[in-house]
Parts: sequence; structure tokens; C-alpha cells
Amino acid sequence: MSAKGIWIAFSVGVAAGATVALLYAPDSGENTRKKLGEAASDAYDQAGNYVGDASDYLKDQADRLAQQSKAAYASGSESAAKAYSAAADAITGAYDTASAKVTDFAGTAQDKAAQYGDQASAAVNKANSMV
Repeated sequence: MSAKGIWIAFSVGVAAGATVALLYAPDSGENTRKKLGEAASDAYDQAGNYVGDASDYLKDQADRLAQQSKAAYASGSESAAKAYSAAADAITGAYDTASAKVTDFAGTAQDKAAQYGDQASAAVNKANSMV
């Protein structure tokens, strides 16, 4: 149990003990009622203080959690932006590499086709000259 919880339980116990003591004290009914009213008023005031303290504590905790949530969101957004950038760079690099390889392959294929075309033309010319 927290320190606040202990103090609240202690205060409630004191108020209950005071009430029982007043009820059994040898005093007139009017004085007893007056004392009970004062005790109730004091207990109400003290409870209001504890509720106010608890409210302040909860507000502080909510503010702290809100700040932590904002920081986590900002960090997550930054990480996502970095990951997106890295992925875009990787895709661009892969595209550039593939494009260069395709261009080299097409150039090589074109050169080979021209070479085979020249050889075929030479073979046809040789065959024509034999005929």
C-alpha cells in the first residue's frame, strides 16, 4: 500500500475512533451532537484535502504519460521516415543496377547479332562465289 493510502486509512480510523469515543462519552446529547458535527466537518475537510492531493497526483501522472507518448510518437515517426528513406534508396540502387545490366546485355546482344550477321553475310558471299 502506498504512503498516501496508509495516511488515508489512518485518518479514517482516527475519525471513526473519535466518533465512537464521543458516542460513549458522558456528555449531554447537545454537546455530543455538536462534537460529532465538528468531527464530521473536520473529516470532510480532511477528505477533501486528500481528494485534492490525489487529483493533483493523477493530473501530474497523466501529464507525464502524455509527454512520454508524444516523445514515443516523435521517435516512431522519425524511425519510420528513416526506414522509408533507406528502402527508397535501396530500391533506387537496385533499379539502377538492373537497368545498367540490361543495357549492357542489350549492347552485348546487339554486338553479337551484328557479328553473327557479318559472319552470315560473309558465308553467303562465299557460297555465292562458289556457285
